[in-house]
Amino acid sequence: MIDRLCIIGVGLIGGSLALALRRAGMVNEIVGSSRRSEHLHRAVELGVIDRFDLDAARAADGADVIVLGVPLGAMRTVCGQIKGALTEQTVLTDVGSSKASVVDAVHSALGMLPAGFVPAHPIAGTEKSGVEAAFAELFDGRRVVLTPLQSSSAQAIRSVHDMWSATGAIVEQTGVGHHDQVLAATSHLPHMLAFALVDSLARMGDHDEIFRFAAGGFRDFTRIASSDPVMWRDICVANRDALLDMMARFQEDFTVISDAIERGDGEALLKIFNRAKQARDRLKIG
Repeated sequence: MIDRLCIIGVGLIGGSLALALRRAGMVNEIVGSSRRSEHLHRAVELGVIDRFDLDAARAADGADVIVLGVPLGAMRTVCGQIKGALTEQTVLTDVGSSKASVVDAVHSALGMLPAGFVPAHPIAGTEKSGVEAAFAELFDGRRVVLTPLQSSSAQAIRSVHDMWSATGAIVEQTGVGHHDQVLAATSHLPHMLAFALVDSLARMGDHDEIFRFAAGGFRDFTRIASSDPVMWRDICVANRDALLDMMARFQEDFTVISDAIERGDGEALLKIFNRAKQARDRLKIG
């Protein structure tokens, strides 16, 4: 049971976490903080949080658990702001998509990695953003990855694990570096492809007609291009090396397909497509 939870950055993920914990009866009080008061007033109206403070340090004061839900580029600043509110008993965690950058931000801001700090990443979301998009069922059956550090205490790890389990999520653990490599391949690269495709087509002279004839496959593939641009800018910067490695590998493989089309090599194309179909049919995504 969490007596007081502080969520800094009450958006889709932070708001959904709050609602899921309320549904589970896991928390007594939820305090929110962000840069915009109107956003936080709306969170109170929706029953996502109980109260708020624009001052992150005051919002975090006395909290048992603090969840950082801000963009990756703001992590260091926010950690510096709440430094004085942290105690030896405080559990500090986050929801960022790039773990190495979060660890660096916390260490840089605090001058250390507290025993209560446990990095985490819920692999869930939609193309929508903001607290009005939050819903309690977001994490049901979805995976949340914890990347505990050598400095993380067993008690803090257990607290973060239990918090996410209460939301209905499947909680797993891995290392920081492995997490960032896997997410570069399975999440960050697909978003880059969707953003690039939509931007490329939108800049064509007859883009209105192109989008008018777009079918379900186009809509499904490009849905994630509606995701928060600021968040994804920060992810690209934060997970730069792993993402560039995956983009280079994809470009090589895409060139193979392009060359096969240029040669009119139907057998090569069929081999690639069959291999991809068989791999996708075997996947259990969720």
